[in-house]
Amino acid sequence: MSVLTLSLSHHSAPLDLRGRFAFAPEQLPVALRSLRERLHRAAPEVTLLSTCNRTELYVAPGSGVAANELVRPALDWLAEQGGADGPTLAHHTRVAEHCDAARHAFRVAAGLDSMVLGEPQILGQIKLAVREAGLAGTMGSTLHQLFQRAFSVAKEVRTVTDIGSHSVSMSAAAVRLAQQLFGDLSQVRVLFVGAGEMIELAAAHFAGRKPLSMTVANRSAQRGQSLARRFGCEAIGLAALPQRLHEFDVVVSCTASTLPIIGLGAVESALKQRRRKPMFLVDLAVPRDIEPEVARLSDVYLYTVDDLSMLVQSGGEKRQAAVAQAEAIVDAGVRGFAHWLDQRHNVPLIREVNARADAWRDAALTRARKQLARGEDMDAVLESLARGLTAKVLHGTLSELRHADGAHRAEVNHAVSRLFLRCGSRSAAS
Repeated sequence: MSVLTLSLSHHSAPLDLRGRFAFAPEQLPVALRSLRERLHRAAPEVTLLSTCNRTELYVAPGSGVAANELVRPALDWLAEQGGADGPTLAHHTRVAEHCDAARHAFRVAAGLDSMVLGEPQILGQIKLAVREAGLAGTMGSTLHQLFQRAFSVAKEVRTVTDIGSHSVSMSAAAVRLAQQLFGDLSQVRVLFVGAGEMIELAAAHFAGRKPLSMTVANRSAQRGQSLARRFGCEAIGLAALPQRLHEFDVVVSCTASTLPIIGLGAVESALKQRRRKPMFLVDLAVPRDIEPEVARLSDVYLYTVDDLSMLVQSGGEKRQAAVAQAEAIVDAGVRGFAHWLDQRHNVPLIREVNARADAWRDAALTRARKQLARGEDMDAVLESLARGLTAKVLHGTLSELRHADGAHRAEVNHAVSRLFLRCGSRSAAS
């Protein structure tokens, strides 16, 4: 019993490559079932985590299957999803097994592996991945145990350490850059494209600077209007972007679109109408919402999630003192999960021993009932029952003691002493 993790993240892969392997929440059920079908019975449990900064596969192999046997088929499946060649994807994918896989999962949940050290959004994203795997029927006992322990580790890290204090988020970094460019944001018009969690966070940060106006553009009118009401914004549809893009000084975009929704031509047209007044664009989406060629235009300042990562590192450095404490909590969690996995190896043997003991008990009871039915003395029957069960239990052990030799004798003696004499003395004392 083991766990396998394949991780394509900001640590190992560039933004454009990560963008090819991003899965929207509604795509997860089909993707999960497709992955499990590819792995057949070799991996009955799979979970897929997809965020702005990572796409990760968590796999629990079936009985008798080694985790490393699943690396190639899992990579091949993922390569097909993003239309990439296997060697390129393998070069940018980090693989971990058993305790290393558990450590990775716990560090991700605790925010230790995030682009923004200690950021809390990742925990909600993992919970979404776990929920979708459960609904798709690909979440089994091993991965369930892994992620429940990951949630516990994350909670303890948040409670005990200062890892999440003074967190500098992507949105806060975007506000800081906008202030550097425009100075006072009270005369700036801000457009938010999308209405998800990242945009909600960005809107909260910008609202605190009281810009001249804020507008939300979203494909779903209901969700866009709901977010707009919260922050006193105007809500518009995505179809209105080409005609209104020139009105905005700051554009923050984060949607689940698989294709860019703000193209080079649209931004060029907006700049002409703005008479070269600068535009500050923040693309928090993976895949990109804004065509990368836009960055080459004069008077345009375009930042992606990878660009913003450099700005948030200073906030991370202030919390490095808490990292060692958080890593110790992760280590304890890994040891606990490893112990649970090791215990799972003994489950078949435990079942077999219990079945054998049940058979002995049933046979002894049947014999005792027949003796009592014949009118034999009850005390004698009970004495025979006890002696017979004791002999059954001790027969194999005593046989091993009599026939053991050499180094094996010492090993058997130690095991018998530990199982019978020490346990027996504790039972007698209790």
